Amino acid sequence: MSSADSIFSSDPYLRRISKLTPLELSEIDSYLQLMLKQDNKLLNKTHYFNDRFENIYLKSTDHVLLNKLIDESMIYCADLLNVDISELKIGYWFNLMNPGQVTTLHRHDDWDELISGVIYLQVPENSGDLVLYHDDQEIVLPPRLGNYIYFDPKTPHKVTKNQTSKHRLSIGMNIGLITNDEE
Repeated sequence: MSSADSIFSSDPYLRRISKLTPLELSEIDSYLQLMLKQDNKLLNKTHYFNDRFENIYLKSTDHVLLNKLIDESMIYCADLLNVDISELKIGYWFNLMNPGQVTTLHRHDDWDELISGVIYLQVPENSGDLVLYHDDQEIVLPPRLGNYIYFDPKTPHKVTKNQTSKHRLSIGMNIGLITNDEE
């Protein structure tokens, strides 16, 4: 098995393009927007900063395209880690940034994460850049529709201000190994 340190030793992040079409990504965005409007009991909102919840978790979903997107990420991460996909688990949430909002500086190394990532579903121009802090450098990554960005969970990161009149929607994720007590 590969470690996050070895995966990100030569490059602090990896970019991958989803096989889903822009229309399919838009359908996922519409589904998540609908879930928010319904104040659905399937949602769990956490990390309340700057007048918004930074993380919105789905307790379960049977949305085919969303599941396809998550599966796509799992397959790629299994390949990166050199493990069978059945050995991995994923935690994911969506991050809705309305005009004027930011995501505060944070890391994802609280538990047993091996890879952290984000996929962009709705990305108006100037809607906030992902900023990674690696060693002594600040790496600014403008989001692109349908792009995954993967990075080491220990990497501090934030998202700059959404300077548009539209929302930006992404899905954050942490990938780790299934432990014996989870099988």
